[in-house]
Amino acid sequence: MTERIWTAALVVIGDEILSGRTQDKNVAQIATWLNVQGIRLAEVRVVGDRTEAIVEAVNALRARNDYLFTTGGIGPTHDDITVDAIAAALGVGVTHHPQALAVLERYYASRGGLTEARKRMARVPEGAELIANKLSGAPGIRIGNIFIMAGVPHITAGMLDALTGTLEGGRPVISRTIGCWVAESEVADLLRETERAHRGVAIGSYPFFREGRVGANFVVRATDPAVAEACVADLLARLAAANLAGVADGI
Repeated sequence: MTERIWTAALVVIGDEILSGRTQDKNVAQIATWLNVQGIRLAEVRVVGDRTEAIVEAVNALRARNDYLFTTGGIGPTHDDITVDAIAAALGVGVTHHPQALAVLERYYASRGGLTEARKRMARVPEGAELIANKLSGAPGIRIGNIFIMAGVPHITAGMLDALTGTLEGGRPVISRTIGCWVAESEVADLLRETERAHRGVAIGSYPFFREGRVGANFVVRATDPAVAEACVADLLARLAAANLAGVADGI
């Protein structure tokens, strides 16, 4: 039987990302976290603060993946439109979640009180649940297979921690790296043949230029550690047979 592969997509929301003013760090940390849960990040889309763009991305990606994550646009200001856009995508209304209001009221009791702007962070699509946020009070949101999260990376990390172990997934992907001082075009056939010889393995090639020389790192990925290790050993042997020295753990 073919092993079930669970996938997720990510929509990164924010004009500041597209303008280059802010460099996104959430793709890497969400991808890493998902892999530990046995879920593969299959695609990422970056969209600006436009309702129609968010709606289109959410509806397209949630339909073809098991899970959809979004980051950004759930703060207290007028341009934080993610909740409204996702509610529109789902065809539901927006409401203040009573538990979120209570959390925010406690959090801001000694920080100037719960203003109308801060109450915006308790707004959720109707029918949504909350994702705990121990760092800044304002919770994340879960509705169906959609997870609406903060854009600030360390807050996102806390929300991911709250979700750890709660999502259904498969086996984590194991990766091993072999480096070699060779142009990847010279070993393209060798890599393809090695991958074909090991069912369930994918080999990625990542070229670089260092010290005045070209080289590449070859990343072997599989869900079965034994299969991954067997492929690594085979790849090293094939490189050696071609008079090329493979470097364990990459260059």
